[in-house]
Amino acid sequence: MRLILLGPPGAGKGTQAQRLVERFGIVQLSTGDMLRAAVAAETPVGLKAKDVMASGGLVPDEVVIGIISDRIDQPDAANGFILDGFPRTVPQAEALDALLKKKHIKLDAVVELRVNESALLQRVETRVAEMKARGAEVRADDNAEALAKRLAAYRAQTEPLINYYSERRKLLTVDGMMSIENVTKEINRILSAVTTADAAKKAAGKTLAAKQASSAVKGAKKPVAPKSAGKAAKKAAKSAVGAKKTAKSARKAVKPAAKAAKKPSDKTATRKVAKAAKVSKAAKRPGKVGKSAKKVTKKRAKA
Repeated sequence: MRLILLGPPGAGKGTQAQRLVERFGIVQLSTGDMLRAAVAAETPVGLKAKDVMASGGLVPDEVVIGIISDRIDQPDAANGFILDGFPRTVPQAEALDALLKKKHIKLDAVVELRVNESALLQRVETRVAEMKARGAEVRADDNAEALAKRLAAYRAQTEPLINYYSERRKLLTVDGMMSIENVTKEINRILSAVTTADAAKKAAGKTLAAKQASSAVKGAKKPVAPKSAGKAAKKAAKSAVGAKKTAKSARKAVKPAAKAAKKPSDKTATRKVAKAAKVSKAAKRPGKVGKSAKKVTKKRAKA
């Protein structure tokens, strides 16, 4: 199972990602964790990221894509992965699609946790108030003002991905305002449907391939001659039969004329022998036999 989780800050992506990791036996890939791991391992891509990060700049998309490429090639990602925090923009999504296509890897689904921003802000304010009441330390970015800025950035950069993946029929939307347990149940339900549909599609493809292979084998056992060749063969056979009949008629005409030719004084018989000989010769050429045979028949009728 290969997934992307989408949703604004505070939607609960981290919690649901951990549950999906346990259910499917896959790995959660966070861009921040991957960047730090690549830098620590001093990989070629990690060294590029280190230089950029040291200067305080944003790591370019091509560097992040390179780190993701190296990470999903590792053995623990063979069963699948969840991308957390990437892609954040449409260009990043396009780069990711190109990478997965190159590796012949299919993205199964993009799960969007849809939430009410006003409710998120209220949640943060309530949580911060509770932490202060307990005397717990509150993170500097864990407040309504910081969350409002992060939500604005999400709307501007990441929200267009909803349309991007919807057009590619990869988007599955879940109501993130439900309880954590109900959100988990709904995600499991829709992913089970995706898995079932994929299995049915593969089975149908195998059945179709088997039928096509069977038809090809049957066709190979029974070679079929072109219709034009069959017609030509029948026509040739018919012409041959006609030629034989004409030649036989010509030979019959030669015999009486040959007998008459034995009398030297009979000029008429001599002419008949000569004509009959021509007819016999013409009989060997099927195209002219018919006319010659007709002429002999007329002459014999007159004689």
